[in-house]
Amino acid sequence: MPVTLSYPGVYIEEVSSGVRTITGAATSITAFIGRALRGPENEPTRVQSFAEYERHFGGLWRNSTMSYAVQQFFQNGGNDTLIVRVHNGGSAASLTLAVDFHLVAASSGDWGERLRVRVDHETRDSADTTLFNLTIRDTATGVTERFLNLSTNTANARFVSDVLTFQSKLIRTSGAIPALRPAAHGDPPTGVDPLLDDSSSTAFNSDGDDGLAITDNNISLASLEAAKQGIWALEKADIFNLLCIPPLTREAGGDVNSQTRNAATTYCEQRRAMYVVDPLTSWDEPSDLTGGRGLESAEWGLGRSSNAVLYFPRIKQPDPLQENRLAEFAPCGAVAGVMARTDSQRGVWKAPAGNDAVLKGVVELSVKLTDGENGQLNPLAVNCLRAFPVTGRVVWGARTLRGADQLASEWKYLPVRRLALFIEESLFRGTQWVVFEPNDEPLWSQIRLNLGAFMHNLFRQGAFQGTTPRDAYFVKCDRETTTQNDIDQGIVNIVVGFAPLKPAEFVVIKIQQIAGQIQS
Repeated sequence: MPVTLSYPGVYIEEVSSGVRTITGAATSITAFIGRALRGPENEPTRVQSFAEYERHFGGLWRNSTMSYAVQQFFQNGGNDTLIVRVHNGGSAASLTLAVDFHLVAASSGDWGERLRVRVDHETRDSADTTLFNLTIRDTATGVTERFLNLSTNTANARFVSDVLTFQSKLIRTSGAIPALRPAAHGDPPTGVDPLLDDSSSTAFNSDGDDGLAITDNNISLASLEAAKQGIWALEKADIFNLLCIPPLTREAGGDVNSQTRNAATTYCEQRRAMYVVDPLTSWDEPSDLTGGRGLESAEWGLGRSSNAVLYFPRIKQPDPLQENRLAEFAPCGAVAGVMARTDSQRGVWKAPAGNDAVLKGVVELSVKLTDGENGQLNPLAVNCLRAFPVTGRVVWGARTLRGADQLASEWKYLPVRRLALFIEESLFRGTQWVVFEPNDEPLWSQIRLNLGAFMHNLFRQGAFQGTTPRDAYFVKCDRETTTQNDIDQGIVNIVVGFAPLKPAEFVVIKIQQIAGQIQS
């Protein structure tokens, strides 16, 4: 009782209803891992538009298959990504000002060579020889940063290293900071931009390097896990739902290998996510997937996982960096965008396939499949991309890699698997309050109330089979699921079941000719 009853009168006390609303988790945050022109390395960065990707990572780059995949993702309806930039031996451009004041670009790459810096001493205290102003411009993009009253004194709240580390997207300091501030630049000629004039600003050195083409070891080498780099950089992210790892290069044979595919699949199983797998560049006809070079080959080397989904063939669309000539790309980015679009329009329980699953921006497919060829690949759990008159290029399959007919898996269909992952993630996050609560009937009834409300909301949205809640789902948490021995061990067991909707993959129409009226 919160108030001591000491005097005659009316006392007001608020009593908790026991309702703790469970909010559905995100379903289409897509993680991309690959090479980029610029940007933070091995740090998952939230990007919600391609314009934002351009600001952080430099936009389209011919050597970056990831940049094209991200563009295709947003083009097809995606709106939320995590970008993990990896590199292979790149270095950041540098600059040394007077009194050995060393600066470096904020990330590796040739882009840093186009930075220019200007120093002036018009500070709040002209007598303080530790204070200075710093202006930086990226002459390639026009982005300009200006920092006032920076200090070389480590005790000052405006210590230059700290300010640049936390506020600048362009540069960092390097090495020890000298006690004296760097010398000021001179004034430019009248009407001249000081950050374009050699006498009033200084250009960075030509020592930036994009590095070599990335390899699988930059993404999935086992030793990267402890350092939280490569795939495991996503450990620093709260949640992602889809994972795309585009080919390492655009050249033939630039695919990620089985080491990366298996590491990505295993990691997605741990994080309740789906891995969108690209076909090999050497697969240029359906027989390549069914023969010795196909899904059972050592070159492919990926097990049948319910958290992985494969699409074939590759897509073709204009390349803005090559005079808009048609170029071939891996489909993962475009397909992930279709999934995100379907989630927002219909829900995660709707298969991201069919006439509505149009691949926007795709003008051609690398292989034009026939119904018969589609019929060979579908039983093997290969989701086909098809081209139809009027409709255009569409996703025409919704099976996980466990969806091969021979496996008879309960996780055969992609929407069923993604719905299960969505429910798991939502309930995992929505039941954290249960930890350390008294483990008895009052707690169990609260659990049934809150989880039941969440499941009923999904039922009302059309996520489950059945015409009544009893047919569609159940939530059980009582003396049957949690025994006294479980209670003694601090365990509460919750059983949640649901009847998923499965896509109408085969539509059979029976047509019968009606016989004339025959006298019997």
